[in-house]
Amino acid sequence: MLPLIGTGVAVITPFTESGVVDFKALDKIIEHLIYNKVEYLVVLGTTGETAAVDTNEKALIFDAFRKSSASRLPLVAGIGGNNTTSVVETLKQFDFSGYEAVLSVCPYYNKPNQSGIIKHYIALADASPKPIILYNVPGRTGVSMTAATTLTLAQHPNIKAMKEASGNLEQIMEIIANKPEHFMLISGDDALTLSMLALGAQGVISVTANAYPRQFSEMVRMALTGNYKAARDYHYQLLPMMQAIFADGSPGGIKEIMKHLNLCETRLRLPLDAVNETVKEHLLHLANNL
Repeated sequence: MLPLIGTGVAVITPFTESGVVDFKALDKIIEHLIYNKVEYLVVLGTTGETAAVDTNEKALIFDAFRKSSASRLPLVAGIGGNNTTSVVETLKQFDFSGYEAVLSVCPYYNKPNQSGIIKHYIALADASPKPIILYNVPGRTGVSMTAATTLTLAQHPNIKAMKEASGNLEQIMEIIANKPEHFMLISGDDALTLSMLALGAQGVISVTANAYPRQFSEMVRMALTGNYKAARDYHYQLLPMMQAIFADGSPGGIKEIMKHLNLCETRLRLPLDAVNETVKEHLLHLANNL
């Protein structure tokens, strides 16, 4: 998991104005991220609008990243769901060439208890030929993995990391203080990344870094090398943008900035919709002054 220390980017899925996947824009985005030296790319996470992308499109997107990155950056595949059997079958059939690991979200909507969460992830880890990164995001799933659950799962030899987006710093500290040495804690909250790095996290999977990969990855590198003065400078430079990007839903906010940077259109797939005009104006004001 050493290649996954630092800044990973939860890459958006660009769509044309007619609503189809824009593979030309995707190539441009991948080049933008590689040129600006992020550490790895996460394909079809929540930010990639996975829930609104069909099975055939997913296969094409996974392949597009495999070809465009051409082994220049490690890739992480977003493969998750709330039907354990279905996710296990997907893992068994997936072509992992070019991919280093799997990011798998805590099962949503069903609201499993902690025992069910543990059994779900053990089934995935047993089936996957690549390491599993847990993903705790209770704001989206309706259930939070406890520190005890995370630490139990961290004992599995094929579960190597946790993307933590609970915003609960006490829980995060408990995990970091008691985790096995091989297990990584990764920030899933852009605005809390510097705080989490100071507590012992080893990186981030970022939304903001789609648009500002150089600044965000430098912030993380500075923190990981102990240069917190430089890291704070980047953090406070980016903080208003990090807050604004999530002010009216994600990835609507980041797509507005990506459009401003001429990287893709702002098109989203329903039920997601564009950010409201007030947020859009604020985003563009920040972008023009960043």
